[in-house]
Amino acid sequence: MAHNYERNEYPRPQFARRVWTSLNGTWKLRFDDAETGVAQGFPQGIGKGCGICVPFAYQCAASGVEDKKQHEVLWYERTFSYAAGAGRRVLLCFNAVDYEADVWLNGKYVGGHVGGYTPFSFDVTDYLCAENTLVVRATDRNDAAQPRGKQYWEETPNRCWYRATSGIWQSVWLEETGGAYFTEALFTPDIDRRCVEMQFSVRGAADTIRISASYRGELVKVQEESVVGKLTPCVFRFCEADCIDEIHYWSPEHPNVYEVKLELLRGGETLDEVETYFAMRKISVDGDRILLNNAPLYQKLVLDQGYWAETDLTPPSAEALRQDILASKAMGFNGARKHQKLEDPYYYYYADRLGFLVWGEMPSAYSFCHDEMRALHALLAEGIRSLYNHPSVIAIVPMNESWGVRNLLYDAQQKNFVRSLYYQAKAESGGRLVCCNDGWEQVEETDFIGIHDYAPTGDAFADKYVREKYSELYPMRRRLMGFGEKYTGVPVLLTEYGGAALKASGADARFDAESDCKWGYVVDKDAKSFLLRYKNLTDAARACGFAGYCYTQLTDVKQEVNGLLDEHHAPKIPFDEIAKLNG
Repeated sequence: MAHNYERNEYPRPQFARRVWTSLNGTWKLRFDDAETGVAQGFPQGIGKGCGICVPFAYQCAASGVEDKKQHEVLWYERTFSYAAGAGRRVLLCFNAVDYEADVWLNGKYVGGHVGGYTPFSFDVTDYLCAENTLVVRATDRNDAAQPRGKQYWEETPNRCWYRATSGIWQSVWLEETGGAYFTEALFTPDIDRRCVEMQFSVRGAADTIRISASYRGELVKVQEESVVGKLTPCVFRFCEADCIDEIHYWSPEHPNVYEVKLELLRGGETLDEVETYFAMRKISVDGDRILLNNAPLYQKLVLDQGYWAETDLTPPSAEALRQDILASKAMGFNGARKHQKLEDPYYYYYADRLGFLVWGEMPSAYSFCHDEMRALHALLAEGIRSLYNHPSVIAIVPMNESWGVRNLLYDAQQKNFVRSLYYQAKAESGGRLVCCNDGWEQVEETDFIGIHDYAPTGDAFADKYVREKYSELYPMRRRLMGFGEKYTGVPVLLTEYGGAALKASGADARFDAESDCKWGYVVDKDAKSFLLRYKNLTDAARACGFAGYCYTQLTDVKQEVNGLLDEHHAPKIPFDEIAKLNG
């Protein structure tokens, strides 16, 4: 099976162990449209099947399958040899399987997971043999109540929704620990008190946690804590570097991080060792301004959907993610709204290391019901947990444009549901800002407001975007605040605008909900006219007193060809020309 992409880097760079084995590569795949796989004994082995390159979904070219039909139940199989060290535990890890996963190892059920965008793992030590057969059943229903982001629930893509991504679409691997091991470490920085609150989850018998923190290769502090059951909290305090300079804060200009080695010990013996990091960073609101480390922050963001021509939702490599961030910075953006997707862990890792702000937007569902509410609450909890330690992630966005809550404008139940997402995110996200429903139809419980406006020019912005009008404003024929909700003076950003396509990109029409052509919200004949439009819109946005803006969008995606880069992530316009306009 020919393919051009391999994902063989360590898959979870923010929480890394040294002994690990990649399970990416060629697996067997079998569709189970009749859903008879269990009855046929597939958990012991799926028998005949085609080859597929994991972690690429069967719908995309890089998988080697590229089947565009909908298959709701998929079975995967691969064999591997393994010999764990004496007294070692072995964890089987998945970064993401869309949407439900059930896992068998050597015919025995290991466990399951629900949720297409979040990581999970199992301790498989007691299931391993010298030669092993691993089987995964992935179930991805064509269900609008299932959180899916931009994946359309019908077979033919439509408007700004795209073909589904099903099954294993991020990395799979094994890693070894000792007889006890960390299952999680959470870091909550507090720059005002010059400390980091830490919380460690541990499985197995251990007595001590050793924390060693370094900055730019110099050891800053070593601290030991007694293990308290499965959950151990502690506070890690700093002294100032000297009597003048403050602690090294994280910002886009100075992405300072503290490297950390975590050791789990019993009787002085190291059982588990993890390499990680944290940063000293605070995000807050002061009236109508957003503050980073207690100083005003103006956000110049780009909307990034995270699609590639041949690999769809799966990045072709970690380096591809790094290059996207570098390209965005070269164009003068200081962050991205990662749209309708929880991204590969390397995206956030490089955002942390390179200094790039990120909004963590949850993938939407589209059919309001109890199933949707339960699923979105679960997604929000797991999604926040997966992003928790990344200083680059400054905001959580549970909803977008009332998707999945189409009657939010006036419906009390849907308003209460959105409020519940706000309070959940505030409780769980470690001090991050929360925008409940980016775009319009906001409830009052929100830390800031995002406005979407795809006007072809910014000429009317000055008259439209006056704060005294916000409670009654209709940006795009949609009311900014829900009925009965008032604007309370929180920061406001223009979080979607532009969306201009070039004729050279193949755009032959403006956006039309009834059309399946390549499109943009507006079409420019050449780069010169595009840059004039970009300047007009962006200058107008800056003049409105917004706390920032987010341009649509970074890349072309499928039929939507309004990116600054094409679908292969190559630039359409010189980066420095756009950087000049971003200021």
